Amino acid sequence: MNENPSDADDYLAQRLREIILHRQLTPLFQPIIRMQSGEIIGYEGLIRGPSDSPLHSPLNLFKVARSCNLSVEVEHLCRRITLEKFAELQLPGRLFLNVSPECLVQPDVRHGETLGYIHEVGINPERVIIELTESHPTYDYELLREAVTHYRAMGFRIAIDDLGEGFSSLRLWSELRPEYVKIDMHFVQGINHDPIKLQFVRSIQEIAEKSGTIVIAEGIETDAELLMIRDLGVSYGQGYKIARPHAHPATALSADLRNLLRHNGVAVYPHEAGRGHKILTALKLLRSVQSVSPEVHNNRIYEMFNSDPTLEVIPVVSNGLPVGLITRANLIDRFARPYLRELHGKKSCTLFMDSNPLITDKNTALHALSQIIVDADRHHLFNGFIITDAGQYMGMGNAHDLMREITQMQISAARYANPLTLLPGNVPIDEHIDRLLENGTRFCACYVDLDHFKPYNDVYGYRKGDDILRVTGKILSGHCDPQRDFVGHIGGDDFIILFQSEDWEQRCRAILDAFASAAPDFYSEEDRLRGGYVSEDRRGEKVFHTLVSISLGLVKVEPGQYLSHHKIATATAEAKQQAKKIPGNSLFIDRRQGVCSVETGGNDMTFAPAA
Repeated sequence: MNENPSDADDYLAQRLREIILHRQLTPLFQPIIRMQSGEIIGYEGLIRGPSDSPLHSPLNLFKVARSCNLSVEVEHLCRRITLEKFAELQLPGRLFLNVSPECLVQPDVRHGETLGYIHEVGINPERVIIELTESHPTYDYELLREAVTHYRAMGFRIAIDDLGEGFSSLRLWSELRPEYVKIDMHFVQGINHDPIKLQFVRSIQEIAEKSGTIVIAEGIETDAELLMIRDLGVSYGQGYKIARPHAHPATALSADLRNLLRHNGVAVYPHEAGRGHKILTALKLLRSVQSVSPEVHNNRIYEMFNSDPTLEVIPVVSNGLPVGLITRANLIDRFARPYLRELHGKKSCTLFMDSNPLITDKNTALHALSQIIVDADRHHLFNGFIITDAGQYMGMGNAHDLMREITQMQISAARYANPLTLLPGNVPIDEHIDRLLENGTRFCACYVDLDHFKPYNDVYGYRKGDDILRVTGKILSGHCDPQRDFVGHIGGDDFIILFQSEDWEQRCRAILDAFASAAPDFYSEEDRLRGGYVSEDRRGEKVFHTLVSISLGLVKVEPGQYLSHHKIATATAEAKQQAKKIPGNSLFIDRRQGVCSVETGGNDMTFAPAA
């Protein structure tokens, strides 16, 4: 038999009162570190109820406290117990003390009760950070500003918790100008795989730098997240990767964690494969064009065209709904004929309109709209199209604007992400190189190029050529560490790898082997057996081409050796040219202090000194 809900509520209320009476709360402390050095700068104080109680979880504890109108009393007790334990453990740095905004503005709280606790336990108020944690919307910002001003006057500093998750955390930031903001763990966890989370944290960091606020990233759980947050310039961090909350927390990081933070490599930012393909709609093409009603006479339409030489079309709209389109060419041509204007000038403009114009909703994607125009009658290409909002007339669009936008989208796509392989394009490549150089990181830049690719395209066709490029992209990505190595597609059959992996040479060898195994599958049986294929050159003469091979030109980059991605591009292009001089699948390594090359023929690999 189920327990009566009211009995359960009464039990929880009674249990809560016992907890308050006997101070049955346990404080835990989670370290907060300086991301660039690993130094522990302080701890967030957390609270737990009795382990054998349904109120062990702080969520349940405060939920029941609210239902019993005991929120303020429970918060006071949590605060006092946390402060006492922090002082008893003699923990270094600052204490981040969770406080709800509604509790902060209580009149009795603002009279210095917390300051009294602190004086009792012997903690300097400047070491205590009031961390505002929202549980429901805050509306009285003026009262909250007064409370914060009061606390600051006593020496406390202010932090906003869970930025991006709360009801009004951005508004709180603007109103209160806190010394610290803590980014909610949702935007930190998986940041190395999610470009949207990356952009959110970058934006918050930029705002913080301009406003003099210190950012703390919460919820760091993996090496990749830790290094990504560090590389973004976020000052402080906390999370299970650093340390879990504990009743007796450590006062220094482990050696392994300090070494990880001191690693001078840079994190590989997640790539947004579709960045260049941002979904644009017909709304982007909207032009305001005055419409007319069906009652307007043809003479009036003629005057409108005469008075505005740039006006090419006039939409006809009835009760907000488009019913047709009148073109300059059609009306002027008809009125140029003898007696036609005299006969039809005072008749409705619907007489000479196109009653089946091309109509599209404002939310139609541009690529879809392009296909609609291609499939439609040819005259729509010149007449343009009507743009509507839920069937109501908004304005006009034309094919010229559509072509311009689609062309710009394609250019942008190629710069940010190659549409064929979906690997990063030139802009992300250059940005990553510059980050490596600015950080003083040792890395290897490897230019990857396919040999004899153009004649293959000519003989087998571009679709088969595209298949080779896709497979090449997969081979390169598959033999790189996604957390340390960056793979980009420059364009055509040119790729680049930026290795931070120390075993880069073995990875290059594996790439050569994998390509050698995959390449024969793209040829006919006859061409595979004879090791190549025949095509005609521009003079019509037969030319034999060997199977497509891959050339890797690699440059080792030392800190301070190159000043920009332009210099890296030049150096790797030269290394690639040296690699292409070696028959077959080849690797040329420009070590600067001792250049050597590697060449392969099938499965065997030999080392040969560079010329």
